[in-house]
Amino acid sequence: MSRPDERGAAGRAADEAAVEAANTAFYEAMETGDFEAVSALWLDDGATPITCVHPGWPVLTGRGEVLRSYALIMANTEYIQFFLTDLRISLAGGTAVVTCTENILSGGPAEDGAELGPLVGQLVVATNVFRDTPDGWKIWSHHASPVLTETEDTDTEGPGVDGTEPTA
Repeated sequence: MSRPDERGAAGRAADEAAVEAANTAFYEAMETGDFEAVSALWLDDGATPITCVHPGWPVLTGRGEVLRSYALIMANTEYIQFFLTDLRISLAGGTAVVTCTENILSGGPAEDGAELGPLVGQLVVATNVFRDTPDGWKIWSHHASPVLTETEDTDTEGPGVDGTEPTA
């Protein structure tokens, strides 16, 4: 386990590249439905509990709960693709924090003989925390929250967002 602050700029750049590769591998494993790859990317040191928050879910703690959630997601998602934007990596010792926007395109099971179910787009911001281990950078925690977007439909009854009554 190397520490970026002990190895200088070249070591820091190498660690950033390794963290980015681990982060990319995580999303690629989700896209291909490779549960074994997803599982292998999560920290498993026997001492540090891992945590995960999917959009709209409670906090999941422990390897069993977290990996079970990914198995459920993969079993119920026919298609998923992530387009990551706004990627930022911060390193501190043997810990890395990756923040990004997940632009997600997904589809559920097909209906009525269709090849693929309806596709849905979703915008999610995520924080992935990694730890440097002898086996490479491993995910310690994943937290994803939906980005609320404004719609053209406005509530015509009751006060508006700013507390004032809407105008016609």
